[in-house]
Amino acid sequence: MAIGIGLGMAEFPFSSAKAFWKWVEMIEAGGVDSLWQTDRLVSKVPFLETMSTMAALAGATDRLKFGMNVASVGLRDPLLLAKQCATVDFLSDGRILPAFGVGSPIAADWGATGRSPQGSGKVADEALDLIAALWSQEKVTYQGQHFQYTDATIAPRPVNKNIPLWIGGSSKVAIRRTARIGTGWQAGAESPDEAAKVVAAIKVATAEAGRSIDEDHYGAGFYFRFGGWDDGPLPFLVKNIQKRTGRDPKYAFAVGTGPDICARIEEYAAAGISKFVLRPTGSNDAELMDQTQRLIEEVIPAFEGR
Repeated sequence: MAIGIGLGMAEFPFSSAKAFWKWVEMIEAGGVDSLWQTDRLVSKVPFLETMSTMAALAGATDRLKFGMNVASVGLRDPLLLAKQCATVDFLSDGRILPAFGVGSPIAADWGATGRSPQGSGKVADEALDLIAALWSQEKVTYQGQHFQYTDATIAPRPVNKNIPLWIGGSSKVAIRRTARIGTGWQAGAESPDEAAKVVAAIKVATAEAGRSIDEDHYGAGFYFRFGGWDDGPLPFLVKNIQKRTGRDPKYAFAVGTGPDICARIEEYAAAGISKFVLRPTGSNDAELMDQTQRLIEEVIPAFEGR
């Protein structure tokens, strides 16, 4: 498996757009594999809109790949989403990593847009079929329960003829969805043990569907912190995750030295994970830059050539 280490953002942690672009320049030059943006429309704290961010990154970088972690197809029109992804892929010369999910059932986005998460899985299944078809077919005609298309065409289509279609979620339905149409799987809040079970289930389901997913197309993510559990924003983040999930929150973090963070990556690698979305923690721009620079210097080199 080829191990790739990317960085991720949920809420916008920087003081300004200028600080964000300085960070992007650092990771572009530092050998970071990719940058991933969480998809959230409604929130009290700032979140960048994921598709707009991908488009901006396409123009601001030359090497870095970028993706959505993950875009909610239950809330987005599939024709528009397919067109947006194809456009960004074309303008970036094939560097977008599209990743999709239904959307969190507890997200405020549903109520704010007058929609219900009930039945959203079936909507997502139809939407994903349409997105994949629009990327690869000259004309798409489709008669589904939720979408009806007649001779729909987008151009330009993705420059990457093998544009990936990563799927998020670990439910039985999400596993079947990944096996049916996905080219990769991106974990959400799964621990290494939980991720291993999902990877194994996806492999069984893809074999039953007469398909396969590349061994190095399984991903996971967590927060990292060089330092201790009382440093920076960690106490707040830990408390918030514990309140939201009701679980011991330490599964979502790697805290300590460079070798400690490498060891956590190795735990996931042993579970069949090879693509990583690591989220830096910091109380200000300087901390975020320092944490990222240490990852570039102390962690990424340990996995070069893997």
